[in-house]
This record gives sequence, C-alpha cells and structure tokens, in this order.
Amino acid sequence: QVQLVESGGGLVQAGGSLRLSCAASGRTFSSYAMGWFRQAPGKEREFVAGISWSGDSVVYADSVKGRFTISRDNAKNTVALQMNSLKPEDTAVYYCAATIGAIMIRDYQYDYWGQGTQVTVSS
Repeated sequence: QVQLVESGGGLVQAGGSLRLSCAASGRTFSSYAMGWFRQAPGKEREFVAGISWSGDSVVYADSVKGRFTISRDNAKNTVALQMNSLKPEDTAVYYCAATIGAIMIRDYQYDYWGQGTQVTVSS
C-alpha cells in the first residue's frame, strides 16, 4: 500500500513558477514508478510527467517539455514537479500517482493516487 499526498498548488500569473510535491507513505516507495497527471474542468485526466523508480528515466508530455521537471528523492519518499513558464492552459488539478514497474502514461495503469492539488494560472 502506498498513500500519496500532494502539496504546493496555488494561484500564479502566466510566466511564473510553482513546485508541486508528493509525499508517499510506505516502505516500498522506491519500487514504484511515479507519475504526475492533471485534469482541467470538462476535460479528461492527462499524463504530464513520469519518473522511473531509480530516477534515471523520465518522460514528459509534449505540452510541458522544456518547462516542467520531475524529480524524486527515495530517501525522503517524495516526488516533485517543478513547473516553470506556466501558461493559463496549465490550469488544472494535479495528481501524483504510483505504479509498480516501468513508467506508464495511461491513468488506468496506476495503482495509487493522491487527492490532487489545484494549480491556477492567470493571464
């Protein structure tokens, strides 16, 4: 079992930055690949970024490449999403998720989810 709690969301102007954090409970955190997803009002949840259990491999959605950076600290059981050059279209609820094995980009492939944190980018 893994429990996930996100933090760091908020309101920011376009062009600004936010850093999301996801704290995980459980001794086996380092066994899980981690992902960040987001869901905007009226839209389906979409993959944002993923990181392997070791942190050696990362994957990004095209819409955030070059602006967002995912990282993890297995000693602290945390995964972070640094978001720079934010745009109004980044406004969404952001979720972190955990899956055993390799990085996945489909939400149904993840086993554990946090409650989400709201990110709002004003123009």
